[in-house]
Amino acid sequence: MTTSPRYAIYYAPSDETLLWKTGSEWLGRDAYSGNRVERREFPGTKDEDIDRLTSSASHYGFHATMKAPFVLKEGSTEDQLLKYLKSFSRKQSSFEAKLSVRPLGQFLALRLVSGVEQMRLLHEDCVKKFDKFRAPLTMEDIDRRRKANLSPDQDARMLEWGYPYIFDDFRWHMTLSNRILSDSTRDKVLGQLQDLFKDVVCEPIRIDGIAVYRQVDRNAPFNIIGRAAFPALVDQPS
Repeated sequence: MTTSPRYAIYYAPSDETLLWKTGSEWLGRDAYSGNRVERREFPGTKDEDIDRLTSSASHYGFHATMKAPFVLKEGSTEDQLLKYLKSFSRKQSSFEAKLSVRPLGQFLALRLVSGVEQMRLLHEDCVKKFDKFRAPLTMEDIDRRRKANLSPDQDARMLEWGYPYIFDDFRWHMTLSNRILSDSTRDKVLGQLQDLFKDVVCEPIRIDGIAVYRQVDRNAPFNIIGRAAFPALVDQPS
């Protein structure tokens, strides 16, 4: 049976930035082009299977989630979604955030060094404003989510907004690994990633746009089909 495409609203830096190039190289795939990226040799992890350790993160593409994947509701089109992306982004403002490579549970990710109010507001705006394009969850989706033992608040947010880990549970991050169960492997890969991203995270990055990622079917990877930049602060009308 053919499944409908899924779309997601993700933060994605420009493909010209060191952040994008480094993240895509680590994951072995560029979500702008959909092509594989040749990795350099990572001596600190030469005994590890990096493809295996990054398979899920690579599948979703380098990103930070603003609104989790969804199917378009009946009557909505991809063109309408991309047009709205542009109008939404024109009302935003660029801002800076300092990142570091740290564990997130059993995963490894680029995370905020400290809370950024603009990021929280952007996340909430994306969840709410783009929801008009989202089809209701199927019972299969709901049952799958509930296997994670959601709290009552998480369950309610899932039913209302399509995803449980939003608002109070939102933790901005750019995933760099699958779940790594071995502490020694996680520590080894963490050290490699901290070295790899040291030139990226030495200064704050600019959050200056979001993108629509599309997955043509549930087995396909997510790729970028449109990105819209935010106006710089100096471009904002008085």
